[in-house]
Amino acid sequence: MNIKKIYLTLMVMCFIGVWSVPGIAVDQIEDPTEDSVRNIAKALRCAVCQNQSVYESNSDLAKDMLAVIRTKVAAGEKEAAIRDYFFQRYGDYVYLEPTVRGGNWLLWAGPFIALLIGAIALLSALKKWRQPESQPSESLPSDKNAFQDRLKNELEKVDV
Repeated sequence: MNIKKIYLTLMVMCFIGVWSVPGIAVDQIEDPTEDSVRNIAKALRCAVCQNQSVYESNSDLAKDMLAVIRTKVAAGEKEAAIRDYFFQRYGDYVYLEPTVRGGNWLLWAGPFIALLIGAIALLSALKKWRQPESQPSESLPSDKNAFQDRLKNELEKVDV
């Protein structure tokens, strides 16, 4: 009988706990500026962390960068201006996704250029390999006849 009471008490406590969770949860209203801050911070790399965004990092520098982003978004600055601000301070390294600017366009276009050059070289080699053999000219039989006549003459001289 004691086991049944304990089991029943545990079941009631579980149901009360499950039913009370929605009452405890508070609807959080999403702030549009916080959404903008999150997007900008996720696109920027923490300067002291290894390949971690400012939004995900727990370093002091990342917290400072996040605070700067929040103040600039609250001041009404555009996302591009905020990204450019951090670019001016930290360089191209601050972007998690590299951009096509300045001299790094060759890094973006290089693989495609190499692929194009390789395809042209392959097609050129295939074209040379597939060229038909040159056909013997019509004058060859006359040269062959002249050779046979000369051979006969030489053999007749030897027989005599």
